[in-house]
Amino acid sequence: MHRFYLPPAHCHGPTLELTGREAHHALHVLRVRRGERVTVLDGEGQQLECEVQERARDSLGLKVVERRSVARLPYQLTLLQAIPKGKLLESIIQKAAELGVSRIVPLAAERTVTKVDAGEESQKLAKWRMIAVEAIKQCGCAWLPRVESSVTVSQFVLHPPSTDLPLVGSLRSNSRHPRQYFEDFERSHGTKPKSVSVAIGPEGDFTDEELSLLQSAGALPINLGPLVLRVETAAVYCLSIINYELQSG
Repeated sequence: MHRFYLPPAHCHGPTLELTGREAHHALHVLRVRRGERVTVLDGEGQQLECEVQERARDSLGLKVVERRSVARLPYQLTLLQAIPKGKLLESIIQKAAELGVSRIVPLAAERTVTKVDAGEESQKLAKWRMIAVEAIKQCGCAWLPRVESSVTVSQFVLHPPSTDLPLVGSLRSNSRHPRQYFEDFERSHGTKPKSVSVAIGPEGDFTDEELSLLQSAGALPINLGPLVLRVETAAVYCLSIINYELQSG
């Protein structure tokens, strides 16, 4: 069944209307027909099974047949991702959404090759958010990750979020396997953490100063195995391990 996205404010009534990109995709790429069933996601836990009604040149009318509420994961996962070169961040956002991340914060690290100018910020942010939308449509996730504007590490640590277990990928010798931190947390609190964040550095890793800033804000250094991973591999590796630890047992 084809999936589409509509913001929550547009999903309250018994009928819905797709316009813009979603309508174009439905009408001119997928060529949906009257009477066909499709799914609409609102990004806030609602899955709406709909029947195609009216077709217009640039809009599509839908009748809501069934509404289903999907609970969030029992934990919140935040990815703090240093902006990599080229379009790699788009791929990372896509994979992060598929892995159930609730929040993505792009970091403008000192060794970041791709710089986001102030005049490009809104355009980049819109593109990154659209990537997240397309990702949840592809994988069927009912919750849309919040993709935020880019910040420097020093800006981020001024107001760090309250997180049960903040982590940072590190190549330094004092890093530990992620499982050790999860085991320590569970021994101390008698339960698994409800919120976890992980910071991933750029090509060349965070500088010593940036890593010190993140650790001063509470981030615990984790190692990613004996091999040096590419940025996009490191992000998927960390998110997969964290999901495994939080979902096991």
